[in-house]
Amino acid sequence: MRAPRAVDIFAGVGGMSRGFEMAGFEVIAAVDNNPINVEAYSLNFEDTHCFEADISELTAADLREEAEFDDEVDVLFGGPPCQGFSVIGKRRSEDPRNELLIHFARLLKELKPKYFVVENVAGLLIGDARSTLNRFLSKARSAGYSIVEPLTILDAQEFGVPQQRRRLFVLGHRTELAAPDYPKPTAARVTVWDAIGDLACIDEHATDLHTDIYTGPIGKASQYALTLRTSNGSKVKNLSGCARSLHGEDAIKRFKATPQGKREAVSKFDRLSATSVALTLRAGTGPENGSYMAPRPIHPIHARCITVREAARLHSFPDSFEFDPTKWHGFRQVGNSVPPLLAKAVAASIKKALRRAEER
Repeated sequence: MRAPRAVDIFAGVGGMSRGFEMAGFEVIAAVDNNPINVEAYSLNFEDTHCFEADISELTAADLREEAEFDDEVDVLFGGPPCQGFSVIGKRRSEDPRNELLIHFARLLKELKPKYFVVENVAGLLIGDARSTLNRFLSKARSAGYSIVEPLTILDAQEFGVPQQRRRLFVLGHRTELAAPDYPKPTAARVTVWDAIGDLACIDEHATDLHTDIYTGPIGKASQYALTLRTSNGSKVKNLSGCARSLHGEDAIKRFKATPQGKREAVSKFDRLSATSVALTLRAGTGPENGSYMAPRPIHPIHARCITVREAARLHSFPDSFEFDPTKWHGFRQVGNSVPPLLAKAVAASIKKALRRAEER
């Protein structure tokens, strides 16, 4: 029996794709408009055809031709850029990227997948953003889809991710098919130290702050970290994303003086609490809005900001997953992505619905 097939639009570096693969899906095509993301995605998903395209101009016919597939698609998923809807910073109702949600609905009508999943910020439910969401829902219904209601916000920390990250998920299905359920939170709670504690000794062994690849010893891993440290049953030996930030003496003093779980007054960076979950890892702004790096958390014991690899651990990416080697792009790729474990939970619910649909 073949694996159900999925298409990822607004793919980014592939957080949702990773989760869907973990749930047993074959991701046959992925699209992003950023060549840096396409390059990183292609490194991590060698069997998926990932290509650069503007979703506002892409048609289902273009997608099928580029990725060379004719089969029916089981699920279309993606997280349209959400900066105009975010409650953090300045909401922009006129942001042209807000219309990408409507283009998702257009592709639904053209591609006719059995199911779809949209991920976005919780701010999509309020204010002017709600009108865009309502337009999307109306167009999806007109295209022959039913929406699973009530629309639900899922928090990554309730699905084994050591990070507080609340995101809206919209689940839909062709009206003649079984409806999926929203996944139920798992009981497991994973802390910051569970995620990155075994990496803390890297500072003692790697003297070059700018080295991205680390090959030395690491500490004892928690059960959570063990699941991320292996790839196809083998321990990852070349750990990427380990370049540390070079801070000035004043910043180091301030970071040292900041208690865990508190915000450093000058930088406005939060210091991680080893025994809690991380706050939402943010992506910062793109070139169109000044290319500002988002505030990065301070390590719970070291007087520095966390590395890209530590951010990836807090996001539930495996150690084999590669990001752009520059810190700015790497942090953006993590911050913009859906945590794979959260995506896996959603994907598993869609897969159950697919099975019910086949049994009818």
